Amino acid sequence: MKAEVKSEFVAALPFWVSLGMVPLAVIGAVKGGLWVLLLPAVAWHAHALIDLVAGMNARNKSTDTDEADLFWYRLITLIWAPVQFATVFGLIAYVTTSGHLSWIERVGLFIGVGTMTGAIGITYAHELMHQPKRLDRWMGDILMSMVLYGHFRSEHLLVHHRYVGTPRDAVTARYNEGFHRFFPRVLVGCVRSSWSAEKEKLGKKGLPVWHRSNPFWRYGALQAFFVLLAAALGGWAGVALFLIQAIVAFWQLELVNYVEHYGLTRQKLDNGRYEHVQPRHSWNASHRVSNWVLINLQRHSDHHFKPSRPYPLLQTYPEDQAPQLPFGYPTMTMIAMVPPVWRRMMNPRVRAWRKTHYPDVEDWAAMPVLAN
Repeated sequence: MKAEVKSEFVAALPFWVSLGMVPLAVIGAVKGGLWVLLLPAVAWHAHALIDLVAGMNARNKSTDTDEADLFWYRLITLIWAPVQFATVFGLIAYVTTSGHLSWIERVGLFIGVGTMTGAIGITYAHELMHQPKRLDRWMGDILMSMVLYGHFRSEHLLVHHRYVGTPRDAVTARYNEGFHRFFPRVLVGCVRSSWSAEKEKLGKKGLPVWHRSNPFWRYGALQAFFVLLAAALGGWAGVALFLIQAIVAFWQLELVNYVEHYGLTRQKLDNGRYEHVQPRHSWNASHRVSNWVLINLQRHSDHHFKPSRPYPLLQTYPEDQAPQLPFGYPTMTMIAMVPPVWRRMMNPRVRAWRKTHYPDVEDWAAMPVLAN
């Protein structure tokens, strides 16, 4: 039994690599200068470069693995909320009272902090919000509220998973739609769709939208608490730094959303409904290191196919079943920021995907999300 526990601990250890980002933020805060760029450099570039060396990992863990054997995998997602809380607010207190960093250095530092709260915090929150345990969901809400994006849980669970690849899903990026057009559209669309989804859910129970069970009350209370805490620790400067990391974090989230389903759609059937979500409706990447950092988020097809499946058990698929990206999400999100390069790389892949999976569909209007 002890050998089995040790084996699971060792297997889970690579997914704890995210903790290495915390000391990078502290080093930047203490040393200042170009050191404040250390964290975003690692988050945006180092992991992408290491992916090229470490290669792919297409091995699948058995889906019959006992829940008890996933303890070390789950633990890192649960402890991240207090780790992130201490890091964000500890740094706000430190830089606003020590006075040794210029405003440019502070902004650079908290852009880096936002890459951490976005790439790690939101990814972990995404995992937690899908799990049935109350503790997990609360930790997910805390993490999302720490980046002022609490409504993401309602939008993701009630809208995105149900309507992905259809016109009703704001975060399915349209074919030929650049990220700079996608981002403002989705900021408004997700708030609207998440509020409508909760209103509809309450309406089915005969309750008004303002009922206390509406989770928007919780999102708002948590977000207000974090903003007030930033103000208490650092005044208006503390609030500004907190807002910088939050904006960078949800900008990163929407970059990933953009990449995950770009141009992929579900066909509308004769009965007016859309086909069931299949592995072919998400972009995937089997790059080893970025999957450690993003706790297998890049096995996105299986996540949509089995949304409650814990991240260690997510499966990868062969390319004829699920479309594969040429690089991991960190690299692809950087490319997405340059629309001409993105289109040159991805549009041919979308067209090839259509030819493979929907060879009989001649009218683009039959798959309306693809039409720009």
